[in-house]
Amino acid sequence: MASRKRKMLPMTHEEAAPEKAINKHTNQTDLTLYVSPAELKNTFESSESVENGEAEHTHYFPNNDLHPRLDEDFFKQSCISLAKAFLGKVLVRRCADGTELRGRIVETEAYLGGEDKASHSAGGRRTERNTAMFMKPGTIYVYPIYGIYLCMNVSSEGEGAAVLLRSLEPLQGQPTMRQLRAARRKEGARQLKDKELCNGPSKLCQALNIPRCFDRRNLAADPEVWLEKDPNINPAEPHNIVSVPRIGIESHGEWAKKPWRFYLRGHPCVSVVNKEAERQYMSGNVMSN
Repeated sequence: MASRKRKMLPMTHEEAAPEKAINKHTNQTDLTLYVSPAELKNTFESSESVENGEAEHTHYFPNNDLHPRLDEDFFKQSCISLAKAFLGKVLVRRCADGTELRGRIVETEAYLGGEDKASHSAGGRRTERNTAMFMKPGTIYVYPIYGIYLCMNVSSEGEGAAVLLRSLEPLQGQPTMRQLRAARRKEGARQLKDKELCNGPSKLCQALNIPRCFDRRNLAADPEVWLEKDPNINPAEPHNIVSVPRIGIESHGEWAKKPWRFYLRGHPCVSVVNKEAERQYMSGNVMSN
């Protein structure tokens, strides 16, 4: 989350695509992590032509008891640690009709407050808008950009610190997400692919119908939105996490260079891929091996 002068990427910007596999029982496309980037891309491309059928629960979510909700202890981490810990976790949105939308977090940004001049709470500045940043860890901070789009953040430990959720990998409820996104687009616009549903901070708020009134809610206890651990995958390994400068804060000098944007290396749902950083990571891993 940048300051008020922050420049966001155009909402029409489209990035890479998520890996899909077909459930033979439901014909629903499912998504997984932690395969090689090349395999991830090839798998998605080979299944891109398959139509998604609406299913309230895919085989990923046969029993909600298998997907434990993360409690308040999870959020009691430093901002940078929490930003990394979010990767691979599943954000859940329960709609008014009981439909549950799910997306795996694949990209975040950390805003530390205090000396971090790119943060809304820089210098300890408190306003009516950023109050949530100073509330207990796990508090949702929703703020508007351009007066019409929203971004979702979650407070961490540290005075005025919070993590921006930048991108999700759609897991459940893609048809509903697609409808929610289409409602904000021009009439006659082409249908969005799965990869385009949540690959940006405002896009994910649209796709999961995150309203402004969610501001200051407790993500650890709210009945309409929460975070889960996905039992199907392991936590993100350090070598799978790319650390690069945050986006849209170029006017903040040295703070614009801090590598506090984190994403899963090679994941096709990341909003903006830093190819140079990924090459350096790969070179470093080869040398280490």
